[in-house]
Amino acid sequence: MNTPGLLLFVMFAVALGYAWSSAVYPYRACRSCRGVGHFRSSILRAIRLCRRCGGTGRTLRAGRRAYNAAVRARRAIRRSQGHDDR
Repeated sequence: MNTPGLLLFVMFAVALGYAWSSAVYPYRACRSCRGVGHFRSSILRAIRLCRRCGGTGRTLRAGRRAYNAAVRARRAIRRSQGHDDR
């Protein structure tokens, strides 16, 4: 196999692996609260929910967000053409 062909094959394998990983594990730990879902306030040490994740400790991965956007766009196009959405 020549070098450009091998490079293309490796890039395709990495992209396929990331797509599979995003499908199986769509969430990652929130960067802001590090997956905990809350903070301790500096004043009186009160617990505050994380704004970014809403207290769940999880956010969608970039690959899953892109997939969801593509699905929404496809559905919108099909609706505008008068097709059934199933």
